[in-house]
Amino acid sequence: MTNFTKLPAILLLADGTVFYGKAAGKIGTTTGEICFNTGMTGYQEIFTDPSYFGQIMVTTNAHIGNYGIQKDEVESDHIQIAGLVCKNYNIAYSRKQATESIQDYFQEQNIVSISDIDTRQLVRHIRDKGAMNAIISSEITDIEELKKKLAEVPSMDGLELSSQVSTKETYSFGDEAASHRIAVLDLGVKKNILRNFASRDVHGKVFPAKTTFKEMEEFKPDGYFISNGPGDPSAMPYAIETVKEILAAEKPMFGICLGHQLLALANDIPTKKMHNGHRGLNHPVKNIIKNHCEVTSQNHGFGVVPDAVRASDKVEITHINLNDQSIEGIRVKGKKAFSVQYHPESSPGPHDSRYLFDDFVKMMAE
Repeated sequence: MTNFTKLPAILLLADGTVFYGKAAGKIGTTTGEICFNTGMTGYQEIFTDPSYFGQIMVTTNAHIGNYGIQKDEVESDHIQIAGLVCKNYNIAYSRKQATESIQDYFQEQNIVSISDIDTRQLVRHIRDKGAMNAIISSEITDIEELKKKLAEVPSMDGLELSSQVSTKETYSFGDEAASHRIAVLDLGVKKNILRNFASRDVHGKVFPAKTTFKEMEEFKPDGYFISNGPGDPSAMPYAIETVKEILAAEKPMFGICLGHQLLALANDIPTKKMHNGHRGLNHPVKNIIKNHCEVTSQNHGFGVVPDAVRASDKVEITHINLNDQSIEGIRVKGKKAFSVQYHPESSPGPHDSRYLFDDFVKMMAE
C-alpha cells in the first residue's frame, strides 16, 4: 500500500463558498460540475460510470475506500469522474478479494480529490443552491487564483460530452449464436447494461456515438439500444437525428437515461437542466401501466420537460418519479420504442427494474 501523507486541500464552489480539507488521490488541481450521490455502496461503479464524466462527485456515505478496489467492479475501462469529495477517505481496506487501495487506484489514474470535508453541510448547500462548477486543489492555496481557474470552466448546460467517452472502435459482446441481435449506440454505455443483454440470449455490436443509422443497419440488428451518457442531450443533434431515423424505419428501440432524453427530443419534447438531478440507489418510481412501484438507481442532471410530455400526442407516459413527479419513462405511440430515465441494470442498486430488459427482448421477438 502506498505511503500517503494528508496534505491540506481546498474545495471552491462557483458561488464563492470555500471548504478546507485534506488531499486525497493525486496531488494537483481538478475542475468540474459538483454533484452528490446518496448511495450507501458501489463507489467503484460510480467512479467508472461514463455518465459522470466531467463531474466532481460528492459521496454522502461516511466511509469511502473501506472495502478497497476490485478490478472487475467497473462500468468502463477507467475512472470517469473529474474528482471526489468525501468525509472519510479510507486507504486501509477490509475485503480479502480487493486488489488495491483507493489511494493506489486514484494515483494510477491521476484523480485529484479531497477528504475530511463536512459532506452533510456541503450537500445541504448544493441541494439548496443547485449543481454548479467547482475546483479542488492540493497545490494552489491562493483563493483568487482558484477563482480565475474556475471561471474558465464551461457550464454543463449546452455541453456535448458523449463523443469523448464513447468507444472509438466498434466491438461485439455476447454469444454470436444468440437468438437476438442488437445495435448499441454508445454514448457512454455501462458494462453492466451489456451484461444484462448478454445474459438474455442477446448478441450485440457497440458503435461509436456518431455512427449513422445506415452504418448500424449493415449489422442487421433486430433492435436498437440508445445508451446512457454525460452532458446535455440538446447539444447532440447527431444522436437525435439517428433516433429519428430508427423510429422512421419502424425498428424496436430501447433507451436508458440519456437515451430516454434523446427519444423525447426526437419526438419534439424538450429537455432541461435540473436543479440537482437524481443520483442515488433508492428513488421510488411508479410504473403506471402495471400499477406497481419499483425502487430505482438513478444518475442524471438533465430531464425531459414534464408539461411537454403530457401535452405530446406522440408519446405516452409509462413511469413517474414519486418524489418529484418527474417523467421516468415513455413509449412512442404506434411504435416499438420505449425508454426510462433511470438505470434498470442497477449496478449498484436494487434489481426491481430489470424486467425492462426482458420487455425489450420480447418486443424484438414479436
